[in-house]
Amino acid sequence: MGNIIKLAIRNLQRYKRRTILTSALITLGVIAVLLFISVSGSFKAMMIAQVTDSMLGHLQVHRKGYLASMDSLPLDLNLQAPQAARVKKILDASKAVEAYSLRIRLGAMFSNFTETTNIRLNAVNPEQEMATVPMLAERIIKGSKEGLLKKGEIIVPELIARGMKVDVGDTIVLVATNKDGSVNGQPFVVRSILEGISGPGGRDGVIHLSDARTLLRIEDNQISEIAVRLKDMDLMTQVFASLQKQLGAIKNNMDKPVFEVHTWENLSPFFNIARMIDLMTLFVRIMLVAIVMVSIMNVMIMAVYERINEIGTIAAIGTVPGRILSLFMVEGFLLGVFGTFIGVVISLAAIAGMNAAQISFDFGRQKGLLLTPTISPSEVLTVAAIVIGIAALASLQPAWKASRMDPITALRHV
Repeated sequence: MGNIIKLAIRNLQRYKRRTILTSALITLGVIAVLLFISVSGSFKAMMIAQVTDSMLGHLQVHRKGYLASMDSLPLDLNLQAPQAARVKKILDASKAVEAYSLRIRLGAMFSNFTETTNIRLNAVNPEQEMATVPMLAERIIKGSKEGLLKKGEIIVPELIARGMKVDVGDTIVLVATNKDGSVNGQPFVVRSILEGISGPGGRDGVIHLSDARTLLRIEDNQISEIAVRLKDMDLMTQVFASLQKQLGAIKNNMDKPVFEVHTWENLSPFFNIARMIDLMTLFVRIMLVAIVMVSIMNVMIMAVYERINEIGTIAAIGTVPGRILSLFMVEGFLLGVFGTFIGVVISLAAIAGMNAAQISFDFGRQKGLLLTPTISPSEVLTVAAIVIGIAALASLQPAWKASRMDPITALRHV
């Protein structure tokens, strides 16, 4: 095998221009794919963080059937205090859980004493909420961010603040109907204005959990949902399966599940955009495969055509077809290895350069978001393995043709 490799290297050196051009094509393909994966991955991670770290959390636990009725924010599907306590016990025992936030979600009428509109509200414990969705404070565009809010205060979404002409420090009234049908009103002071966000969270205001219980006349510690933040988002699938197993085993008197668990992917339309990014990455990889295959096949077909006499000579002196086949396949393999190696080196240098340059851009009202392209070793190895494998595979047909040539016919070729 060592002699075949030496011969293959010597043959590639004999046709330097062709070798360099082919390797350059492979190198450019590898660079394009690795840079696209790293940059698109950075945008994807940033987009997911905007959703999970400022609103949803990584996972949410509800009472069975709540999510299907979430548009109406049903209070009769809240988790009762004993049920919430069981979920908290499981979350406290999980080493993968960094924080969780107990929430009551409700609909109310928002009045500035002149006009009235409807509003959706997330009632939270400020400390828990800040630990679970740490980027929530960054969405505050006016007013104090410190401590999020206190009892008697409300964070108003920008859309409603602008439409109702309310500002920080103004007093408003919230009127809500509890699950028994009774109506109650309560005054609040506008603590801050919250930046709008696409999706159902764009009209959500925030109040204190204690205020929601007073407004809705809830005497126990029932809640609507528990938002969960993980220490490592890569553990989401594992933790989701574990919670489903543990909570799914809890049944009610009718032997039906009490809880349902959802990842952020089930709760946000942004997941479809993330899937589009993954699909685009797949198409770019397919293009790379096509470029490598066409390049290698073209080079090897030309190599076979130009070296017909040479093939006839080595076949005439007793070289078996399998050895000739191996020689041409090794040449294609080495072209793939050489082009891939150079492409990986240049790509990693370019990624390091972009991180060192600290390229920033604006996203909505958020200024100076840093582009931090990264790529995992597994992704680099996967791309390299695909390119090298395709290079060897693309050499198979020309190599097979060369190994099956008749020596006499090949020696007569001009």
